[in-house]
Amino acid sequence: MSPHVLILGGTTEARELAASLAARPGVRVTTSLAGRVSRPGPLDGDVRIGAFGGADGLAAWLREHRVDALVDATHPFAARITANAARAAAATGVPAVVLRRPGWSPVPGERRHEVASLADAAALLTTLGPRVFLTTGRLGLAAFAHLTDLHFVVRSVEPPEPPLPPHTVVLPARGPFTVEDETALLREHRIDVLVTKDSGGVATAAKLTAARDLGLPVVLVRRPPLPDGVIAVPDVPGVLAGLGFGP
Repeated sequence: MSPHVLILGGTTEARELAASLAARPGVRVTTSLAGRVSRPGPLDGDVRIGAFGGADGLAAWLREHRVDALVDATHPFAARITANAARAAAATGVPAVVLRRPGWSPVPGERRHEVASLADAAALLTTLGPRVFLTTGRLGLAAFAHLTDLHFVVRSVEPPEPPLPPHTVVLPARGPFTVEDETALLREHRIDVLVTKDSGGVATAAKLTAARDLGLPVVLVRRPPLPDGVIAVPDVPGVLAGLGFGP
């Protein structure tokens, strides 16, 4: 039978992996999306949308659909999905790998403040400036809702979930963004500080360069740790090699 690979997707790397696997004769690939983005881009192979129902639901799906390998290529901050994937793989014996692009390394000249959570980022903001560019996604903005004296510019692909800070401008946009675009945005909105998650990758890295060039502080939320015993692979070729498909 053809090998069946399930990708837990939603990232650029997941899309690249699906395209590479789907192009290989005899390989069946299914990408699962959580359904949080209303208009996901086209994907190679089969696509399913929606939650599995936790680790047990994912394990049942792996068995029912005779999955031969599981790749967790979700966002680096999707900690719950990653934990469920690890438990489901252990319960079923399905080989699993985590695909995670590397985080953003410090660069000379940055004014970087690393924190462990959105709540820690919010606690730090009052010392850094009144106008905040917030690019942490549409979830979790409740951590900043109590900051009534600050002004926020929030960028998100989908409308952010309330509650939001009272003084908030929402910019719907999808990357990639250029350094020129980001510099113009920071200047137009008179931003004092950038808050973002360490998602890594090049699609949204330009904001860090723009902030550094303008001398602005950056509050960077660190990634959650991987489950015990889980090791991440940084790129698609590494995943293909780990699954035995070669380069």
